[in-house]
Amino acid sequence: MTLLPEALAAPVSEPDPSAYVTIPPDSLICPAVAIFDRDAVRSEIAEALSDIEDPREGAGGRNAVTQVLARARRRGRTAIQTVFEAAPKESAALVASYSWLTDALVQEAFRVSSEMIHPRQSPTKGESLSVLAAGGYGRAEMAPHSDVDLLFLTPWKITGWAESVIETMLYILWDLKLQVGHAARTVKECIRLGKEDFTIRTSMLELRPVAGDEALSVELFERLWEELFSTTAKEFIAAKLEERSARHKRQGGQRYMLEPNVKEGKGGLRDLQSLYWIAKYVHCVIRIRELVALGVFTEAEYGAFREAETFFWAVRAHLHLITGREMDQLTFDLQVEVAARMGYSDSAGRRAVERFMQDYFRHATRVGELTRIFLTALEAIHLKPEGTIAGFLKRRRRRKLPERLDVKQGRLTFSEPETLPDHPLDLLRIFDQSLRSGLLLHPEAMRIIAANLTLIDAAVRSRKEASRIFLDLLLKHRNPEPALRRMNELGLLAAFIPEFDPIVAMMQFNVYHSYTVDEHTIQCIGQLAAIERGELEEDLPLATGILRNGGVNRKVLYVAMLLHDIGKGRPEDHSVVGARIARTVCPRLHLKPEEAETVEWLVRYHLVMSDLAQKRDISDPRTVRDFAKAVKSKKRLDLLTVLTVCDIRGVGPNVWNNWKAMLLRSLYRQTDEALENGLEALNRENRGAEAKRALRAALSDWPAADVRSELARHYPPYWQGLPTSAHATLAGMLRGLPADDIRIDLTPDADRDATRACFALADHPGIFSRLAGALALVGANVVDARTYTSKDGWATAIFWVQDADGAPFEEDRLPRLNEMILRTLKGEVSAREALVSRDKVKKRNSEFRFPTSITFDNDGSEIYTIIEVDTRDRPGLLYDLTRTLAEANIYIASAVIATYGAQVVDTFYVKDLFGLKFYTRSKQAALERRLREAVADGARRAGQG
Repeated sequence: MTLLPEALAAPVSEPDPSAYVTIPPDSLICPAVAIFDRDAVRSEIAEALSDIEDPREGAGGRNAVTQVLARARRRGRTAIQTVFEAAPKESAALVASYSWLTDALVQEAFRVSSEMIHPRQSPTKGESLSVLAAGGYGRAEMAPHSDVDLLFLTPWKITGWAESVIETMLYILWDLKLQVGHAARTVKECIRLGKEDFTIRTSMLELRPVAGDEALSVELFERLWEELFSTTAKEFIAAKLEERSARHKRQGGQRYMLEPNVKEGKGGLRDLQSLYWIAKYVHCVIRIRELVALGVFTEAEYGAFREAETFFWAVRAHLHLITGREMDQLTFDLQVEVAARMGYSDSAGRRAVERFMQDYFRHATRVGELTRIFLTALEAIHLKPEGTIAGFLKRRRRRKLPERLDVKQGRLTFSEPETLPDHPLDLLRIFDQSLRSGLLLHPEAMRIIAANLTLIDAAVRSRKEASRIFLDLLLKHRNPEPALRRMNELGLLAAFIPEFDPIVAMMQFNVYHSYTVDEHTIQCIGQLAAIERGELEEDLPLATGILRNGGVNRKVLYVAMLLHDIGKGRPEDHSVVGARIARTVCPRLHLKPEEAETVEWLVRYHLVMSDLAQKRDISDPRTVRDFAKAVKSKKRLDLLTVLTVCDIRGVGPNVWNNWKAMLLRSLYRQTDEALENGLEALNRENRGAEAKRALRAALSDWPAADVRSELARHYPPYWQGLPTSAHATLAGMLRGLPADDIRIDLTPDADRDATRACFALADHPGIFSRLAGALALVGANVVDARTYTSKDGWATAIFWVQDADGAPFEEDRLPRLNEMILRTLKGEVSAREALVSRDKVKKRNSEFRFPTSITFDNDGSEIYTIIEVDTRDRPGLLYDLTRTLAEANIYIASAVIATYGAQVVDTFYVKDLFGLKFYTRSKQAALERRLREAVADGARRAGQG
């Protein structure tokens, strides 16, 4: 097999000026005559023009021709679309067909313009005009609503005749509703502009004659290759690599963004097109297939290229057809429809859209691998040759490499790839060595790894040396993330841990997770490594301190992090499945039994700390006691805390905030105290006494009688659930409060990334619901809330709220918010009526499905029943739920709101009218029915039903 770099370094072939992309009739999606019947169209045009006295005068002739071509275009597009809908993955024929139809329209527009509307009386050489397709149209790759890029080429200065023809043609094409981009240039101008602008140069690389003087096109091709292309390969490659990097950055820098851009995103069509441009520039190829004969790609690699290209073009075509316009962003709502059109269906607990998107990301990964191999090799050869002396000195300074590994062009590769069957562990060893040496992998090495994955069989996986190399890779370098990502992209990670393969490129269809499951896992490991390096100490003091203290088994933590989501994609709870998988994988990695048991426990319960912190009232001693009983030891608490922090931070760039940090720190601190001093240390009496002492100190400037009155007026739950600052604020609000007044205090709470809203008013039924409605009307998202009734008939409530972006409200907005909330509470505005027009779900998020789940828990709190409602989020949901509870005469003590993108879990701590829990199953069933009706009614109102 010809090695890639040598193939890429081969001299440029002698260009054939007549060689350009053609569209054979047998490549179309249906018979050519069904797409555009040229004879019939020309007859229609002739008949239409026969009724016009002089087609050359006015716009009558042009308009008549446009009407005929518009009918032909509609017929052709209908024919193409009908066949494509029956064979929704046949995109190669589809893009050729749209291009062929466009060719026919452009050719007829040129024929009519140049021969019938503006005929030449005595044509001269200077009046030559050639019409060429450029860009994707030049490659004969068009989606239903792609732009039509045209170059009007003249030999010298544009003549009056050529200008008239071009103008008439453009009016016809614009009237056909084609998105036409055009330029009119001479051959000389093309050469000059191509030298100055790489975008123009790239477009000219793809030129294809469509109409007019073909000899003029040939002249341009010859001069482009002779005067420009053949001598500037190095600068063109550099420009394309820089352009690719900038484009990826604009698109988010990740191949696994969950709403990818099919055209511009990483691993998408533009990456494939970049490869085509460079291949054509360096090798003069017309089709990528020609790179196989040149030794640049193997047949298998070319097959992967074609599969990805066919898949992406099909996706792009469906996007255009669904939206009726040029649309390349695969948004969540469109993903569902594209998946259905392409024949995907629900199965094995996974939605059709998730299976479709996993295929999408697998193709994107393969495209990334192919383009990386190709472009990195070009970069190494054409852009960064290692000088003889510099290279010699560099090699002298470099530590000795293991056997069968070598450095080539400044990158790590295999010196004896033919020995891999005898030394399969070298496939792992090269990644460990890459991390040790800081050297990147040579594209040749990447290609060899991808071609030899079958060498990693069960026998190799069970070898102790294999486990040692893999665990060293995880544990003995400052950051294993890049190596793991490259191993994953090349398929080696799944080859070594086959249980990892199902989650490769697996999408989770919700707006909460920003990455695929495998990328999320690697991001989590990257977070863990960054904490260990001390880079996140300011943001994560607790996790940093735990790791710095050195009491954590790093091997257990890294392996648990690698396996924590490995059970996803099954009908069963992924934590349970993952624990079973960990039980199999850990012995294979030669972990000690105690280590394996801890990893299994961490995987099984990796969501428990996050769930308790975000879905339960952690000021309730029962919550902390139950968590401490589950954790059992400080060692497990430390491990689970670090894993939980990394898991949340690995979800997406804006998921972690001070609110979550505060909740986790509080739960950790209380649990640590309980494990050290005994569970009995956590009780209401102790907390109440401490809270009163703290408030007495905070109110030291108050008269003693007023302080005694404040301390005596509240029931025990009030003292355990709030910080001293809130107690002091509410005390001031209650002091001298008239019976008919309402006091509101809105204060930014930076420590929690929220705005704290305190209320004091006379108590009455349904107070929680009224407050929730008022906050919903001002666009405030509630994340936590508590209400208390005092012994002397006052209601005090405290809500922590965020704006639509998950941040505290700006201070200059607080007076306006205060005014609007007060008007609602005084009855001047009806929350129920006003929310009808605002309680809508964005179309982008309309396809998320979260079946409503309602649970009753009488064990999680000593004095309250905990009702948990897990459902689809929307602006008025909390108000609807609390209003339903109020109408059922239920007292809401507190609410904890955990939002996961479009999903929300609203947890209520409640009592019935008599202050009792809801033990009776019939009462629970009746209340559940009413809550489900409230959710369903609101969903219909919001357009979710």
